[in-house]
Amino acid sequence: MTKLSVNINKVATIRNARGGNNPDVLRVAQDCERFGAQGITVHPRPDQRHIRYQDVRDLKPLLRTEFNIEGNPISEFIALVLENCPTQVTLVPDGHDQITSNHGWDTRTHLNFLSDVTARFHEAGIRVSIFVGADETMVDYAARAGADRVELYTEPYAAAYAAAAAALGESSAAFDAARDAAITPFIRAAEAARDAGLGLNAGHDLSLQNLAYYKQRIPWTDEVSIGHALICDALYLGLEETIHRYLEQLQ
Repeated sequence: MTKLSVNINKVATIRNARGGNNPDVLRVAQDCERFGAQGITVHPRPDQRHIRYQDVRDLKPLLRTEFNIEGNPISEFIALVLENCPTQVTLVPDGHDQITSNHGWDTRTHLNFLSDVTARFHEAGIRVSIFVGADETMVDYAARAGADRVELYTEPYAAAYAAAAAALGESSAAFDAARDAAITPFIRAAEAARDAGLGLNAGHDLSLQNLAYYKQRIPWTDEVSIGHALICDALYLGLEETIHRYLEQLQ
């Protein structure tokens, strides 16, 4: 079974736009759990433009499902994770000024650093996932760093899927060939993870359009983390209906 972890960063972005506590990030996280999500993901950044460090502290005692904290393992982030001991930490190489994550780790170049950070989190009993592109070499070095899982950065797959659907429609042999080409590097990376004994996560731009096919082709995916698309869909469908639809895609 592939678990759905809802990234609630966008909810915090809306809250922060006006100040105050509306929408209530804590309530939304609990509602996501109540509606069937099997995890909550947050990605606190140093400028705290969406999820704040205090949100992490407030969420920890409330959540009943898996709690995944992702981010760049700078000293402040490491301290926050160790303070709150989530189920999982996902190491992401994003810079201070990035709007969103747009690449995975070069795990070979940063092997020693990632090994050290991973060991620190393992000492606290925290599962470690490393964010990587669809590259077997990067998966291999994530395993060498001691990671428990990798999270595949799926934006290239999502972009190619959307472009093929727009250009070809979704009921043609040409579209089938295009989406097969889009998923193929991810299958290879996922197979490399499985061969290395790593668990497998995925995230970035997965949506109701492309999620079912991704799961169909890589059914051993342990978890998907979805935020932006899911919150956008919730504006039209409502949060409960949206989560149910995403869960259906993972069946």
